[in-house]
Amino acid sequence: MTSLAHQLKRLALPQSDANLLTRREVASLLFDPKEAASMDRSTFYALGCTGLEELLGIEPAFLEFQSTLFSPASTTLERSIQSKEVNKKLDAGISLFLTRLCPYFLLKPAHKCIEWLVHRFHIQLYNADSLLACALPYHDTNVFVRVLQLLKISDATSRWNWLHGLQKPGVPLSRGTLIAHCYTDLSFMDFICSLVTRSIEAYSGHSGSCSQLRVIFSFYASTIVPALDAVDRVSNTIISKLLPYVQTGLKSSLADYKAATYMIVCQLAVKVVMEASLVDSIAVHISKSLIKEPVLAKEGVGCLIVLLQNQKEGAVGRLCSMAALVPTLQVMAAVHDVSPLLRYLLPPLVQSVFISETDRLAVLESILESVPLTKDLDRTAARLLLDEYLSQSERSPEELSALDQRLLPLVRLFESKYCAALDGVLAGHVTDIGSTEQKQLFHRFLSLSLSSGKHQILGDSDTSLLLSLKHPQPSVRVSAMEHLKDVIAAGQSLDEDFLKDAVTERLKDDSPEVVTAALQVLGVSETMVNGSDGVLLDGVVVNGGVSLCFRWCLTLDSSRTQSTASSSSLCSETSFPASSVTTPPSKVKTPRAGESLGRTGNQSADWSHDCLPGAAWWNPEKLDTNTCCYLGLICRLFGIIMSGAAEGATADGFRELMKLLVQVHLREPNVLFRFLCMLWGYTRNHGDQLDVKVGAVLQTQVLYMGGALLSTQPASKLKELAAANSPVVPSLLCCLTSPVREVRRAALSVLQSLSAANTSPSSQSQRSSCRHQRRSSPTRLTSGRKAKPQQKKLAAAMQLLLQSVQTPSCPSYIAAALLRALSEVNGQSALSSLLPVLDRLLETGPDTPTLLRAEAQLLQLVVGKYNEVSAPLLAKDQNCLDLFIRALKTSTQQHAGIPSCQIIALEQITKPFFSALGDEAVQQKLLSTMFDLLVESRSPAVANTISSVFKALLASELAPPEKPKVNVTVQQTRRSRLSQRKPQESSDAAPAGGAVSWQRVALILELLQHKKKLKRAQVLVPVLFSLLARSMEPCSDDNANMEYTKQLLLSCLLNICHKLAPDVLDEDKFSVELVVQCIRTSDMPQTHHHALLLLGTAAAIFPEKVLHNIMPIFTFMGASIMRLDDAYSFRVIDKTVQMVIPPLIQVRRSASHVVAVVTKIMHVFGDALPHVPEHRRLPILCQLVTTLGPARFLWVLMLLLFKLHATQSAGSTSEKDAALERDVDFWISLCCQFDISDQLTSLINILNFLLQLPDDKDDRAKKTEEEEKVEELIFSVDAHSGKELRHFKFLSVSFAAQLLGSASFIAKVMSCLCFRLLEEILRYIHSVARCVEENADKPTAKFWRVLLNKAYDVLDKVNALLPTDTFITVMRGLMGNELASVRRKAMDLLNNKLQHRTQWDAQQVTVLLQLIGDLLNIVGKDHRKVADGAEQAINRQTALFSLKLLCRTFGSDHQETFVPVLLQTVELVAAAEEEKNVTGSALLCIAEVVSTLKALAIPQLPRLMPAVLHALTNRKELLINEIYLLSAVTALQRVAETLPHFISPYLHDATLQVCRLTRLMETSSSSSSSFAQLSIRLASLRSTLATKLPPRVLLPTISRCYNTMVSQLGALLSILKEHIAHMEKDQLSFHQSELTTFFLTALDFRSEHCQGDLEKTAQVEGCVIDCLIAMVMKLSEVTFRPLFFKLFDWSKSERKDRLLTFYRLSDHIADRLKGLFVLFAGNLVKPFADLLRQTNSSSTESLLFDSDDDGEEKSCLLLQYVLDCLHKIFLYDSQRFLSRERADALLSPLVDQLENRIGGEQRYQQRVTQHLVPCVGQFAVAMADDSQWKTLNYQILLKARHSDAKVRFSSLLMLMEVASKLKENYMVLLPETIPFLAELMEDECEEVELQVQKVIQEMENILGEPLQSYF
Repeated sequence: MTSLAHQLKRLALPQSDANLLTRREVASLLFDPKEAASMDRSTFYALGCTGLEELLGIEPAFLEFQSTLFSPASTTLERSIQSKEVNKKLDAGISLFLTRLCPYFLLKPAHKCIEWLVHRFHIQLYNADSLLACALPYHDTNVFVRVLQLLKISDATSRWNWLHGLQKPGVPLSRGTLIAHCYTDLSFMDFICSLVTRSIEAYSGHSGSCSQLRVIFSFYASTIVPALDAVDRVSNTIISKLLPYVQTGLKSSLADYKAATYMIVCQLAVKVVMEASLVDSIAVHISKSLIKEPVLAKEGVGCLIVLLQNQKEGAVGRLCSMAALVPTLQVMAAVHDVSPLLRYLLPPLVQSVFISETDRLAVLESILESVPLTKDLDRTAARLLLDEYLSQSERSPEELSALDQRLLPLVRLFESKYCAALDGVLAGHVTDIGSTEQKQLFHRFLSLSLSSGKHQILGDSDTSLLLSLKHPQPSVRVSAMEHLKDVIAAGQSLDEDFLKDAVTERLKDDSPEVVTAALQVLGVSETMVNGSDGVLLDGVVVNGGVSLCFRWCLTLDSSRTQSTASSSSLCSETSFPASSVTTPPSKVKTPRAGESLGRTGNQSADWSHDCLPGAAWWNPEKLDTNTCCYLGLICRLFGIIMSGAAEGATADGFRELMKLLVQVHLREPNVLFRFLCMLWGYTRNHGDQLDVKVGAVLQTQVLYMGGALLSTQPASKLKELAAANSPVVPSLLCCLTSPVREVRRAALSVLQSLSAANTSPSSQSQRSSCRHQRRSSPTRLTSGRKAKPQQKKLAAAMQLLLQSVQTPSCPSYIAAALLRALSEVNGQSALSSLLPVLDRLLETGPDTPTLLRAEAQLLQLVVGKYNEVSAPLLAKDQNCLDLFIRALKTSTQQHAGIPSCQIIALEQITKPFFSALGDEAVQQKLLSTMFDLLVESRSPAVANTISSVFKALLASELAPPEKPKVNVTVQQTRRSRLSQRKPQESSDAAPAGGAVSWQRVALILELLQHKKKLKRAQVLVPVLFSLLARSMEPCSDDNANMEYTKQLLLSCLLNICHKLAPDVLDEDKFSVELVVQCIRTSDMPQTHHHALLLLGTAAAIFPEKVLHNIMPIFTFMGASIMRLDDAYSFRVIDKTVQMVIPPLIQVRRSASHVVAVVTKIMHVFGDALPHVPEHRRLPILCQLVTTLGPARFLWVLMLLLFKLHATQSAGSTSEKDAALERDVDFWISLCCQFDISDQLTSLINILNFLLQLPDDKDDRAKKTEEEEKVEELIFSVDAHSGKELRHFKFLSVSFAAQLLGSASFIAKVMSCLCFRLLEEILRYIHSVARCVEENADKPTAKFWRVLLNKAYDVLDKVNALLPTDTFITVMRGLMGNELASVRRKAMDLLNNKLQHRTQWDAQQVTVLLQLIGDLLNIVGKDHRKVADGAEQAINRQTALFSLKLLCRTFGSDHQETFVPVLLQTVELVAAAEEEKNVTGSALLCIAEVVSTLKALAIPQLPRLMPAVLHALTNRKELLINEIYLLSAVTALQRVAETLPHFISPYLHDATLQVCRLTRLMETSSSSSSSFAQLSIRLASLRSTLATKLPPRVLLPTISRCYNTMVSQLGALLSILKEHIAHMEKDQLSFHQSELTTFFLTALDFRSEHCQGDLEKTAQVEGCVIDCLIAMVMKLSEVTFRPLFFKLFDWSKSERKDRLLTFYRLSDHIADRLKGLFVLFAGNLVKPFADLLRQTNSSSTESLLFDSDDDGEEKSCLLLQYVLDCLHKIFLYDSQRFLSRERADALLSPLVDQLENRIGGEQRYQQRVTQHLVPCVGQFAVAMADDSQWKTLNYQILLKARHSDAKVRFSSLLMLMEVASKLKENYMVLLPETIPFLAELMEDECEEVELQVQKVIQEMENILGEPLQSYF
C-alpha cells in the first residue's frame, strides 16, 4: 500500500466502511454474519432491551442508559449523518456504558447489550478502544476472541494490530503475550492503568466499596506486577508512567485498589533502586494512608518493610502515629523479618521519648514488650538510649530527675528483655567516658538499671566491676572478688545470675589467690550455699573434675599457715553442697554439714554408722535412696581424689584430702573394706543405683589400695575379712573375671596379700581353688582325676562360694559374675546349693518387686545348672523337681534381650538331660507339664521351643544304666498316655463320659507330624486309627475343630506310611474303610485332600484292599473335590490319579476286567466334568489318560464324552449348537495333547466300536456275557433310546472329521497309520451306504444320509493327509467303485483338491489328465443298473464339474487334450432328450473349455451356437430351471467374449435372445441368488456385444432387431448406447448418417407405437433420448447444429406427438449442454410462445391435442416440457439471450399460464409450484432490466385481482418467488406492489389472506425493512 493510501485510510471515517452498505454479511457478536444479515433491526433492539432489563436486576447503575442508548429513538439514529458534537456525546455515553459493563462482561445479558450496540451504533468501528477495554480483563476467554474478531485491526498502523494474529485462528490471548506487550508498549501499560481509574470514576456515586470492580483490580495487579518482573530493566519512563497511578492508589479508600498498589510498590522496590527522595515520598504516602484509614494495616506495613529492605533509606517517622502499629508488627514478626522497618522506626521513637512525648513512649514500650529485636537491633536500641541520655548534659537536675522517672520503666523493661545487649553497650562505654559530666550521667543511667552494681567503676582499676572480674592481672581479679564480698556483706542488691556466674568462673581460675578469694565469697554468700541456687555448685564441686581439685590443692599448698582444722573446715565447706545436690534437702536426714564435720572424729564415725548399712555386703540394689545418694557422693569424691593423688605436683595435697575423707567417713576397717568391695565389683552393676561410673583405671587403683591396706592389717582382721560371710573374697573373684588384664593382675595381688597374711586352711583352700579356677582349664568338681584331699578342699571351697551366692544380701550382679565364672562347675551338689536362690528368684505375689536385670541374668544362670550332670537330682529331690516345674510355668519376660524363665527352662530339656533323668515318672511329669504349657500358652516362642524340644526327645530311647532290660520309647509312653491316661488327666476339661481332650490330642499330633525320625512308628497306626474312628462319632464339639483333628490324624498316618517299608505295616490294622468313611462323612475339602493322599499312598502298599473301595473314592472325587478351583485341589487329584490307578491296572486280571474298571473310573470323571472349572478340565483328563495309557484308553474316554453329550438335556437350537461347538473344541484339544499315533489308534478303535454297534436299537444281536459287559459300560444300547444311539454315532463321526481337520492335528500328522484309518473309514462308509439303501423308505433315511455325508467328510480329511500321488491313485480306484455314491464322493474329493491346490508336479499333472477318459465315461450314458436316476444325473454333473476344473487348471498348457471334452459336451447339449441339469453342467463346462481352447473351438461353433441359442429359445424350460438358464447365458457370454469375430452369423438371434431375457429379468419378481447372478451375466453379455463387435457388424443388426422387437427396445438401446460411448470419433462421423436415420425412426416410437400407453411410451422414449444424447455429447457444434435443426424440422410435421418428443429431447439436451444450448435456442422462442398460448385453456378455445382421446394429458406433458426447457435456458443464460423482444414475446404467455387450469386441480397446483413459478422467477433474473421487471411485476399483480382464488393464490406464490430472486432490487417495485397486497389482505379466501401475510413477512426478511407500517 502506498503512503497516500495510508493517509487516506487514516483519514477515512468509520461510516465510509463498505461493509455498512452491504447486507450479505453483518457484524455480530452472537450470530453468524450471514445469519445476522437476515435479521431486522427490531430483533436486535428487542435483544438489547432484554439484556438491559436483566442487567438492571443486578446493577441499578445502568438505569440512565434506558433513555439514551436503548431508547426507541435510538433505533432511527444514524450516527454517520450526525454532527461531531452529537457523535462525541454518543461516544461518551457508549464509553461510560462499556466501562460499567466490564465487571459483568461474561454474563449473557451483557452480550445482548453489546450485540445491540454493534448493530445500531457500530461500536466495533467507532469505539474500538472502549470495547476492548471492556473485554480485556477476560482475555483468556472465547468471548474475548469473538469481540476481537469484530474489529478491523489488520492495518499495521492500528493500535491493536498486535492482536490481529488471533482473529483468524480464534484462540484466546495468552497471559504471557499480554504481559510482554505491556512492558514493551508503554501506551498499552498506560491504557491498563487508566482502565482502573475510569472504572472507579464510572461507579463513583453508585457504589461505596465498588466491590464489582474487584475483577478490574485483579487484572490490574496481575498484569502490571508480572510485567515489572519480566522486564530486564525498569526504566525511568516506566516509573514515570506508573507513579501517578501509584499515588492515586495509595490515596484511594478502596481496599482492593490499595492492595494492588501495594503489590506494585513492592515489585518496584525489589526490581529497581530508587532515589532517596522517591523512596521518602512513597514511604510518606504509605504512612499517611495507614494513619488516615487503617485498612489493610498488615499489608501496608509489609509493603513498607519490603520497600525499606531493598532501598537505602526512607522516612517512616509518621508511622509512629498509626494506632494498630504494634499489634500489626507483633503478628508479622512471628512469620516475617520486620527489622528493616524497625531500623528506621526506632531512632525517631527514642528521640521523641526524650522530648516528653508520652504517646511515643508508650509505642516504644509496646514495641519492646511485643516485638522481638533481631539482627543486632537490641544493641542499636541500647546504644541509642545511652547516647541520647548522655547528650542531656544541658538539662537541670530537676529535669534530669523527671527524665529518670519517665525512663525508669523503659530501661527496666529493656533490661529484662535484652540484658546482654545492654550489658555489652554499657561495658563498651566504660572505657570511652572522658569528662566528669559524662561520667556522672553514665552513673545516673546505671542507677536506672537493676544490674548497676556490676558496672560500677572501681577506684583502683578505673574499670567496672564486670571488667575487673575478667581483668588479665590476677591482682585486679582478687580485688574485684574482695569488692564483691564487701558488697554482699553490706547487703547491697546484686543480680543473682551475675553473682553466680562470677563466682563459678573464678573458682575455675588459674590463680590460687583468685580461687581463695572466690571461696571466701562463697562462704559469705548464704544464698548460694543454702538456697536453691546451690544447684550451680554441683557442676563446680562434683563435675568440675580434676582441674577444680587441682586448684583447690594449690590453694591449700599456698595457705600452709592455716591450721588443719581450717583445712578440714574448708574441705567440708566445699564438699557439702555436692551432697545437698545429690540428695535433695527434703530427703537428707543427716545433720548439717558445718555441725557434723566440725565434730570430733568419733562423732564423725558415729554419724557414718548411722548413715551406712551394717550388713556384711553393701548391696546398692537393696539400699534406700538416702543411703544410695550418700554412697554415690562418697564414691565420686573418692574417685576424684584418687585420680588426683596418683601422680603430679598436686598428689600430696590430694593424699591429704584422701586421709581426711577416710578419717571422717570410712574410719573403721570393716566399713572401709565394705566400701572397697563395693567399688571392686561395681563395674558389673548395670542398674547403677549410685549413679557412679567405675572405670578400669579406678578399679585397678582401688584394688592396689586394698592390697596396700591388707598388708597393714593384723592377722585377726585378715581372718575376719577372709571369712565365709565376708564380701572380700567373692568381690576379688569377680575382679578376676574382668576382661582387662591389669584388673585381673591387681586382683591376684590382693588375693596373694590376703593368703600370705592368713593361715586359715579353709580360707587358703578356698583361695587356691578360686585361683585354680581362674588360671587353669575348667574342671568338674565331680570328676575323680585329682587326689581326694585336694578334691575335698576344692569341694569345700566351692560350697563356701556357693554359700556366698546363696546369701540374700549378696548383690545379684556379684552372684551372677561368680556363677558365670563357675559355668563349667556342674553337679547335683552345686544345683542343690543354688536351689534357695532359685526359690527366692521365682517368688511371685502382689508385693513381689520386678526382678532387676542382674537378677534375671542370675536366674538364667541358676536354671542353666539343670543339665545332664545334675538331672538325677530331680528324681531324688522333690523340691528340685517342683522348682524346675515352677520355672517352666514362669512365663514373664521382664527384660529385653533376656528370654523368659520358661524359655530358659525348656531349652535345658535336651536329649542327654531327658535320658539322664532315669525315672519314667519324672519324664512323664515333664512331658505332661510341657503339653500343659502348649495347651495353655498363647506365646509363639513357647510353642516353637516346645516343638524343638519335642523333636529332640522323640528320637531318643529311655535306657537308664540301672534298668538295662527295659526298652521303652517315648512313642510307647505317648501311646499309653493317649489310650489310658488322657481321659483321666483331662476329665476336667473334656465332656462327660471320659472323652478325649481333643485340643491336647491336636497339639500332640502337631508335634508328632513334624518329627522326622521315628522308631517303631508302626505301633502308632492302630492308635491313630482308633482315634480316627472316635473322631467320627457324633459329639458336641466344634465340627471345624474335629475336622482339623481328622486332618492331623490322616497326615500322621500318611507320614508313617512314607517312612516305613511296606512289609512292616500290618494290612489288618490299616483300615481303608475308615479312611473312605472319613471322606464320605466330611464336608471339608482339606480333609478330603489328606484322605485322598493317604489312599494314594496306601494303594501302592495294599492294592487289593484299596481296589475293593475304589469306586466310592472316585465317586466322591467326581462329586466333590473336582469342583474346587485351587492349585492344591488340582494337585491332590493329580497325585491320587498317579498313585491309585497304576496299581489297579497292574492287578493280574483279564483285559476286559481292566477295561471295565477303567471305564467306570472314566465315567466318574466324565460325569463330574461339567462341574469342573474350565481351565482345570484339560489337565485333569490329560493326567488321567496319561496314567492309564492313551493308546489303550483314550478312545474309551472319547466315546464316554460323546455319550454324555448325546444324552444331555436338550435346549434351544442355538444353545445346542453353541454347546456342540464348545465340546468339540475341548475334545480336539484333549486328543491333541497326545502323540499322533495314539490319536490315530483311537480313531481306528472308535470306528471299530461303531461297527460293532447295531444299526438300530431293534437290530441288536446277542453277545456273550463278558463282551456285553464291556460294551455296555461304554454305551448301553438298552439304557438309551434309538435317537440317542443315532446321535452318539453322529457325534463320533463328526468328531473324527473335525479332529482330522484341526491345525494342531495336521501339525503332528504322520502317514504310517493313515492307510489303516483310510481302510477303516471306507469300511464304515460301505456299511453306512448299505444302511442308506436299506433305510431309504424309513423315517431314519435322512439320518443315514447325513451320517454318510459326515463319513465322507472324514474321508476328505484322511485324504487331505495322504500324499498327492497316493491320493490320485486312490481316487482313480474309487471312481470305478460299484456304488454310485462312492464314485461321486471320489469326484468330490478330486474337485476339492483341484480347487484348493495351485502347484502340481509334471508327473502329477500327467496322471490327473489320464482321469479325463474316466470322467468322460461317467458323463456318457452309464448302462449300469442304477436304482435312482437322479443319482446318476448327479454323478454326471459332478464329472462335468471335474472336467471343468481340470480344464481351468491345466487346459492352457494342454489344449489338445481337452478337444474330446468339447466334442462330447457339444453332443450332450445338442441332444434333445437330456436332463436340463446335466445340460446346464455341460454348458458350464463348454464355457470353460471354449475360453481355454480359443481358436481350437472354432470348428465346433456351427454345432455349438445353434444348440445354445435353441436352448435359450425354450421359454418354458427357462422359467422352470433358473440354473439351466444361467448356464446357457454363461456359455453364450464366454463364446462371445472369446470368439467375437466368428459369431456374426448368429448375432441377430443372439441379440434377440439377450434382449428378450433382459426384459424377462426386468419383469420378473424373483429375488433368488441365481436370478441376481443371471442379471449380472446378462449385463456382462450386453457389454461384450457392445464393446467387442465393430460398428459395421453391430449397427445393421440393431436396425434389424428394432423392427422385429418393439417391446424389448430398452435392452437393445442400452447395447447401442454403450456401443456409441465406446466408438471413436472417426467411427462416429463415418456412421453418423446411419445413426441419424435410426434415431429418426426410433423417435417416432410415440407417434407410431403409443397405442394410448403413455407411461410405457415415455419409458421407451426416454431410452431413445438417452441413447441419442450419448451421441450428441460426442458431436461438435458444427455437426450438432444441422442435426438439431433437422430434428426441429422433423417435429413440425403433422404428427403432433412429435412435439412432445422434440421438446422432451430439447429439455434433456439443455440440461446436459447447459449454457451451450442457448446458442441453438434462438429459433425456439416463438414456437415456445405459440405453444404456451395453444395449450392455455383460458386464452384459446381449441387446444393443440383436442382431437386425441388423451389430448388434455398430452397438453399437460407438452406444457411441462416447454416450461422446464425455458427454465433451463434462463438458468444457464450467460450470453444475454433474453433480449427485450424475446422477453416481451414470452412475458405474457408465461404469466397467462396462471390462469391455465388445464389438467384439473391437482395438475394445476403441481404445474404452478414445480414448473411455472421457478421458470418465471428465473425469467425475472435473466431479464435484468428495471422497466421489464415493472411490467412483469404488474402483470403478476393484475393476476392477483383474478376472480378465481386459486389464480390469486398462485400469483402470490409467483410474486414471492420474484421478490426472493431479485432481493434488494425488488425495493423499486415495492410501491406499486403495496396496494395490491393491501387488497389481498382483505381477500374473501382465507388461504389467500394467510399467503399474503407470508409474502409480507418474507419480503421484510429479504428487504430488511418493516412493511407493516405501509398497510
